[in-house]
Amino acid sequence: MAKTKTNKKQTILTGDRPTGPLHLGHYAGSLKQRVALQNQGHEIYVLIADTQALTDNFDDPQKIHDNVFEVALDYLSAGLDPKKTNIVIQSQVPELAELTTYFSNLVTVSRLQRNPTVKAEIKQKGFEKSLPVGFFVYPISQAADITGFDATLVPVGEDQLPMIEQTREIVRSFNRLYGKTLVMPEPYLSEGARLPGTDGKEKMSKSLGNTINLKDSQEEVKKKVMNMFTDPNHLKVEDPGDPEKNTVFAYLDVFDPDKKEVEKMKKHYQAGGLGDVKVKQRLIAVLEDILQPMREKRKTFSRQQVKDILQKGSATGREKAGQVTARVRKSIGLDYF
Repeated sequence: MAKTKTNKKQTILTGDRPTGPLHLGHYAGSLKQRVALQNQGHEIYVLIADTQALTDNFDDPQKIHDNVFEVALDYLSAGLDPKKTNIVIQSQVPELAELTTYFSNLVTVSRLQRNPTVKAEIKQKGFEKSLPVGFFVYPISQAADITGFDATLVPVGEDQLPMIEQTREIVRSFNRLYGKTLVMPEPYLSEGARLPGTDGKEKMSKSLGNTINLKDSQEEVKKKVMNMFTDPNHLKVEDPGDPEKNTVFAYLDVFDPDKKEVEKMKKHYQAGGLGDVKVKQRLIAVLEDILQPMREKRKTFSRQQVKDILQKGSATGREKAGQVTARVRKSIGLDYF
């Protein structure tokens, strides 16, 4: 599907699982885009998907509880404005669970098994022999999240497109069976770059411990950058190096506003005579320009203020989802009173 234009007001649903602090990968891949979209005047719901996070963290609920507030702080420090964006806690909108139940009748087990995103995540989490039902059906829960807010637009990476197609199938099936009730969502492909991990692995991931977190201190950022993976054949300063094998350059490509200087450094690195420490020092300075304002903004929010923002956003989200669920009940014939 092509990227949908946003020149008219849209209802947008996006979010994250609160399994740990947000990192630079989240910022580059989605957070910057969300801030830009909120400033275009769209109706935005950002879902902290705690219920979904429990599907593979059911044995550690405290981890999810604590990270709800941390993720909310990450949002606020990165520029999400609670006056423009509704930050909603998934578990505080029980209508979403009700919609999940109705939608589960419209999806077969074999269809879920064919979902490439689900297949990949089952393998990644080692669930092949012992698969929790809650995790297996989370695409249906995601469909409930999207349709529950009448979302017309869902920002996603390419790896999440199968989840949007699953939602669109559910919408088509429901509207065919019960009459036009649900809004058909469109994917909005993220323009953000996918950052590699600091260890050079393809993806920055909380579970791999190769992240630079938005809340990291200046000292933590410096330590992580100085330990970043670089071209293993660039042993001496005078040795020619390959920028494509140096993770630091991947970050400079994304975050350094001076693209000409980055290209100049790459040529110098290829020719030899530019040490990894110099490149890392530049990245540290670039990241500090981004992260220091976030640290300062983070300090301005008390826990009670964050709690109030989440409570208000969740109430707004529940009101919206309640309207959708009432329509769904009526279409099915469950409006008895």
